[in-house]
Amino acid sequence: MRKDKILIVDDEANLCDFLTLLLSEDGYETRSVTSAKEALEALEEDTFRLMITDLRMPEIGGLDLVAECKARFPMLEVIVMTAYASLESAVEALRMGAADYVTKPLQVEEIRVVVQKALEGIALKSENRRLKAKLKAEGAAELKIMGNSEETRVMLELVRRVAPSDSTILITGDSGTGKELVAQYIHECSTRADSDFVTVNCAALPDTLLESELFGHRRGSFTGAIRDKEGLFKVASGGTLFLDEIGDMSPALQVKLLRALQEREVLPIGATKPVSIDVRVIAATNADLERKQKSGDFRPDLYYRLSVIPIHIKPLRERPDDILELSEYFLRRACKRNQLAPKSLSSETQRVFLAYEWPGNVRELENTIERIVILTDADTIEPVSLPAKLTGLQTESFQMPSGAAMQSLEEVEKNYMVHVLEETGWQKRRASEILGIDPSTIYRKLLRYGITPPR
Repeated sequence: MRKDKILIVDDEANLCDFLTLLLSEDGYETRSVTSAKEALEALEEDTFRLMITDLRMPEIGGLDLVAECKARFPMLEVIVMTAYASLESAVEALRMGAADYVTKPLQVEEIRVVVQKALEGIALKSENRRLKAKLKAEGAAELKIMGNSEETRVMLELVRRVAPSDSTILITGDSGTGKELVAQYIHECSTRADSDFVTVNCAALPDTLLESELFGHRRGSFTGAIRDKEGLFKVASGGTLFLDEIGDMSPALQVKLLRALQEREVLPIGATKPVSIDVRVIAATNADLERKQKSGDFRPDLYYRLSVIPIHIKPLRERPDDILELSEYFLRRACKRNQLAPKSLSSETQRVFLAYEWPGNVRELENTIERIVILTDADTIEPVSLPAKLTGLQTESFQMPSGAAMQSLEEVEKNYMVHVLEETGWQKRRASEILGIDPSTIYRKLLRYGITPPR
């Protein structure tokens, strides 16, 4: 039996009753209202596949209702009906996005055919979205997430399997590992790919503002609430809502989030009636949620509701096979963005990259390469062009000669500066970064000490 929900809108109660009886007999779930205002309220409260509305109604007319619905509920299909049929009104309704129109007095078979046609159109669009998602999953979208390591391949296989479902997903991993990128990839490979991917950082907003952002509010519900506002759960309707840094959400908001996930509805601040939602939730955190549960900072029931499908992204240091591939990708992209000739990493530089632990993970690798590309003129990037933290130059190699006579502070300064210049191939800008001084200071000190750079 078909479970499609249909909303009927007409100021004539008898007509609403007729359509309700007819469509219910055909296996549809229906709800009828007698004004455009009630229709908008019903659409806020529940999710309908199809709306059948009269074109001539008091207060808000049918054409205005069609325009408002297409703007606020783009996944909703609309059929218009009128006793004042004209080519102009029908064309205008279709131009605004209506799927079809019928004229009064209504014919039973015509209604059945038009409704079936509209719902088949919805099913066709849904199938198109599914096929597009499948193509993305098999091709272009996976280019965004790069890596040759076994860990990355296993994670991508899991992502491809869970993306078409509507299950809630919890992505964990250190800061900079690419949790939001994985969430976007899941969205693009899902049947919701044509709808919005909405993201909110739960750690970036205070409690009161975050509650309003997520669930919305009604006019006058608090100081400054001068108009109704839809929450992000409603804004993301039909799409995906990404809750970043979920581990930093307060216990009070955790209760409301749990209810939203369980009941598939939210209660805006100041509202008395809940609003139904149709959204997939993906959450992410770099916190240890199991430890937070033990300390009482995170609700166990919310954790289990969020982690229907857990995905863990390992830190870059635990998947060294990805480092060079990611490095080459970021290098090509940075050169292209900055309109520079292609550059490459020397074998020595590659060894430095593989030996470094990358505490900032992929984000640190990306930013490091962009900095190198901008500051290095050579086509091949050597270790001397790398930040000191990668090479360890600041903490090793320079020592006072054994048995040497005590030196003045000026002599120590001169010797260390020469040492750094020699290690950097006499690149004064690079040496100035390591020494923490301006390049012009190096020039002055070289003149002062009578040191001539090698040619």
